[in-house]
Amino acid sequence: MATKVALLMFLCVLPAMVAAIRPAKNPFLVQGRVYCDPCRAGFETSATTYIAGAEVVVECMDKTGTEVVYTKKGRTDSTGSYTIYVNEDHADEICDAKLVSSPHHRCKVVTPGREQARVALTRQNGIASDTRFANAMGFMTEDVAAGCAEILKQYQEFDNEN
Repeated sequence: MATKVALLMFLCVLPAMVAAIRPAKNPFLVQGRVYCDPCRAGFETSATTYIAGAEVVVECMDKTGTEVVYTKKGRTDSTGSYTIYVNEDHADEICDAKLVSSPHHRCKVVTPGREQARVALTRQNGIASDTRFANAMGFMTEDVAAGCAEILKQYQEFDNEN
């Protein structure tokens, strides 16, 4: 009788244990946008447009940051938005969404400080959703566009009021 109970317990508990240690089947969704900054402001302004067809990559490095252990490429849609599906959990890695290239012939210079965005690709951090939102990344034009001085002046006026 004891062996039957042990066998029954084994048959009930084993599948639950296997299910618990198997990786989750739901992929992470890394979402973000890529913009063109014609004012060379370093941030999004009212003159900002979003780049369709820009290439981005999710890249994960080992803990030491010396070796790339995962990459997955994606492209922006007509609104400059991208979604990259990542199936694996990268708890012990440092992951970033990064700019690769812009198809916009006038907007190909990477904006310093806006070339990548950190994303946490693990379920071991208390985030309930599988969607990870990356900060917007940007390219800028070679020259400042007409009308930008007026746009940037508005930001200075707002800054002086506070």
